[in-house]
Amino acid sequence: MNAVVAAVLQIVVLIAALALTVPLLGRYLAHIYTSEKHLRAEKVAYRVLRVDPDADQHWRSYALAVLGFSLVGVLFLYLLARTQQWLPLSLGFDRFPSDGAWNTAVSFVANTNWQWYSGEAAAGNLLQMAGLTVQNFVSAAVGMAVAAAFARGLARGRGHGDKQGRGRVGNFWADLVRGVVRVQLPISVVSALVLIASGTMQTLRSHQTISTLGGGEQTVTSAAAASQEVIKELGTNGGGIFNVNSAHPWENPTPFTNMLEIFLILIIPFAMAWAFGLIVRDRRQGGAILATMAVLLLGGTALLTWAELAGPGTAPQLAGGAMEGKETRFGEAASALFAAATTGTSTGAVNAMHDSLTAPGGGVTLFMMMLGEVAPGGVGSGLYGMLMLAIVTVFLCGLMVGRTPEYLGKKIGRHEISLVAVYILVTPILVLVGAAVAVSFPAGPEGILNSGPHGFSEMLYAVTSAANNNGSAFGGLTSGTPFWNTLLGVLMLFGRFAPLVVVLALAGRFASTRPLPVGAGTLPTHRPLFVALLTGVTLVVVGLTYVPALALGPIVESLS
Repeated sequence: MNAVVAAVLQIVVLIAALALTVPLLGRYLAHIYTSEKHLRAEKVAYRVLRVDPDADQHWRSYALAVLGFSLVGVLFLYLLARTQQWLPLSLGFDRFPSDGAWNTAVSFVANTNWQWYSGEAAAGNLLQMAGLTVQNFVSAAVGMAVAAAFARGLARGRGHGDKQGRGRVGNFWADLVRGVVRVQLPISVVSALVLIASGTMQTLRSHQTISTLGGGEQTVTSAAAASQEVIKELGTNGGGIFNVNSAHPWENPTPFTNMLEIFLILIIPFAMAWAFGLIVRDRRQGGAILATMAVLLLGGTALLTWAELAGPGTAPQLAGGAMEGKETRFGEAASALFAAATTGTSTGAVNAMHDSLTAPGGGVTLFMMMLGEVAPGGVGSGLYGMLMLAIVTVFLCGLMVGRTPEYLGKKIGRHEISLVAVYILVTPILVLVGAAVAVSFPAGPEGILNSGPHGFSEMLYAVTSAANNNGSAFGGLTSGTPFWNTLLGVLMLFGRFAPLVVVLALAGRFASTRPLPVGAGTLPTHRPLFVALLTGVTLVVVGLTYVPALALGPIVESLS
């Protein structure tokens, strides 16, 4: 089959699968985050946590609950990594160094899952299952909870009993538990069984002895891969048990499992957009947000697929293709689709080495992350990131026509747009300052294997991945050093929680205000024109911020 036809066919299959399932899951999510009933298992969790799930929290209380819960997660994971050698199921591995334990704890709690270590040679089964896999569930549920709180803030006064929240946005503990119990666990159990049936490994045995193609024997590390594989994709986490991640045949054995994992990466972020429309009682609003996400993802996928199939550059042309660093089981097109999905979301999983992408292909993955990962973004974080950009779009349009900007009837005044501005600026500041620090200290460039523009791209990719809570990397950077572990840990921490607090503060302001009536001058935010405007604002306001940095890395590398 022609490579282009195969590329188009797999995209069509993926779109069809998402089109069938996103509305169903979206309706389910909307029901979960608006229902007042609790399941029996959830009531047990509330008693253990000693919380009242029916308390309608002020946004400050909601934010403190998020930060407190996450801080406990960081401390627990840090201690688990530092004491691994004394714990059962350690597989004989030593404890993590202090800087590595800090980086790993922050990484998994922040839904980044950056890995400076080789999973099969450093992390035992207990750390993987009780530490990393648990955080894969709860860190994703935190993002979903914050998105639900933001949607509630916009919805207050639009039908749900006309609650004027006075800054109240829901209950974090109820949102957290429901996200895990009602969404992630059922999907994960079913999908894990499918992966196991398709050849993905699931065992607690420490090693396997296999026969090689040459007739010899080799002892390799084994693990409970399938259970972690599902939630790492479903929760847009990305941390793999094996160093080569989803390129490993025990994590991702067949083209079918490859498509299933891409599907799992995208299903909840798109479904959250659909659920948003139902929560605010206007399904068209969710459709407009979803359409914008889809346009950006399709654009990135098209550019990345072209770059990898065309194979620009002297070496790929001489070799007859850009297959270095890519799995022959999947090919360039499947690797490009996976790379676009993983950098368009905040996943970080890879089925090919991103450092081996062509120069323009690597530039596309960088740019997808630099957009704020809103195409469609992480579970929850993609939705509230895109809603922030929607507010910017409405504000700019209001300035052009001389009317008070509003979104879903909520006035966008000085305080609201100031919070949005802080949200928009936090991540670029972290990325650009982080890149400046990396190139200014000798310990930064010491980690790169390539000089020139590609070496800069490796460092820029690392700080971009950390600040945007992605977790993928250009493998040419040796990041397991005290300098890089500390720097990237700081970027991941602020990149996750600073925007999150701003989102909740804005949700509280919206929840406190009555919606304005729709008038003749109200900008329709559910039509194709708004989708086009929002797409343009995302590319210009966010994307162009990084053009000078990109010019020093992938752009000049593409032209050389």
